[in-house]
Amino acid sequence: MHAISVDTKSEDRALRWEEAADPVAGAGEVIVDIHATAVNRADLLQRSGHYPPPPGAPDILGLEMAGVVADPAGSDLAAGDRVCALLAGGGYAERVAVDARLLLPVPDDWPMTRAAALPEVFLTAFVNLFGEAGLQGGETVLIHAGASGVGSAAIQLARHAGCRVLASAGNDLKRERCRQFGAEFVCDSRDEGFADEVTGYLNGAGVDVILDVAGGSHLSRNLHCLAPKGRLVLLSLLGGRNSEIDLGLVLTRRLRIIGSLLRSRPVDEKAQIVADFRARFWPPLLAGAIQPVVDRVLPIADAQEAHDVLSANANVGKVVLEVRGSD
Repeated sequence: MHAISVDTKSEDRALRWEEAADPVAGAGEVIVDIHATAVNRADLLQRSGHYPPPPGAPDILGLEMAGVVADPAGSDLAAGDRVCALLAGGGYAERVAVDARLLLPVPDDWPMTRAAALPEVFLTAFVNLFGEAGLQGGETVLIHAGASGVGSAAIQLARHAGCRVLASAGNDLKRERCRQFGAEFVCDSRDEGFADEVTGYLNGAGVDVILDVAGGSHLSRNLHCLAPKGRLVLLSLLGGRNSEIDLGLVLTRRLRIIGSLLRSRPVDEKAQIVADFRARFWPPLLAGAIQPVVDRVLPIADAQEAHDVLSANANVGKVVLEVRGSD
């Protein structure tokens, strides 16, 4: 098969489409012919050498895919079934071995390029909103980077769950898209006064939950946004690892700061997340009430261009890479 490799000897760690070894299915795994994959921030970090794959995962980039079952290997699936899946790696390739429990069915009327934009961001948003943060209907949530893949998914899921949704984004276009996704209020994520904007909009009250990707640069202001017993979930540290905070605020408001990664979790835990997501949100997905947001589709050979788009924060939703053009 062919796959994207990272040229670690080149100055820019160039991405190249070249021959690679075919995957071998392990216990409980099936082989899937990949039709499309999607780009995530983790791919950029892995390419730069800062985020190695977890033990046992392929070193090929790619945390999600959509395709067709090639070898069901004793599972309940059949050859030819259209599926999408969360991966620990291996999505930037023509084939992948994946635990059958991580597969979700692709609706017949969905193009593979839409299905490939679903697993990583929707499952990340789902487990962190409703699992880690314990978000309940009627609560208020602030979604940072609301126009990103995870952000666009989180806004939709929280609104569908009956929550009030506030968001932040870095420019006017992205803020308008956040409103279209369902956010009732959107602030400028680059404005140092965003905490005052949020609490001002809520008449002095705070939010119950925050999903944050910035980390250090936003930590103190995020804590000031939280209502008593509020929960801050850190998904990444794009704004740095270090920050000075008022721990007295954490104590008096009984706040919780939660760090969360999806990729490194055991496969059994991921399988339960997939099952829970499917039970709760698959019907509204099929009905079109919530849906993946695709910014653009590029051929897999243009993976480097796709990385440049994410690096420049030029996307709204997902950048998808098409491996096979046969939906």
